[in-house]
Amino acid sequence: MIVDQLMSTTLVSVSSDDSLALAREIFSHTHFHHLLIIEEGKLVGVLSDRDLFKAISPNIGTAAETPKDAATLRKHVHQIMSRKPITVSSGTSLQEAVHLFNTKPISCLPVVSEDNTPMGIITWRDILRLVEVLGLKEN
Repeated sequence: MIVDQLMSTTLVSVSSDDSLALAREIFSHTHFHHLLIIEEGKLVGVLSDRDLFKAISPNIGTAAETPKDAATLRKHVHQIMSRKPITVSSGTSLQEAVHLFNTKPISCLPVVSEDNTPMGIITWRDILRLVEVLGLKEN
């Protein structure tokens, strides 16, 4: 099996100059855990919900929130995104994708064309869903 048989082609993206407030809004209103950072149609980075939660104050939205806490939402995506993300092509085998998840500190693999245009994304959750389905078929 290859990556393009399992990847999600519904992509959510932001630009590197967008605010963390926008990224937070997208994460809170969708079921996505990764945003692709795209400039001029090309992938330049990835932002995970975990990256965002580490970068903003935990006091936001609480009685303890201060102006300094709120200011963390005015930071820009480029300040915390992962640059030059590890990517795969649509023809990459799932075995190779699993190897990358097991050997690199990543939680998603953007699928890009030869010119670095995003085509899809695959996450470790996608692979686990497949393992579950295949396991159910064996029993």
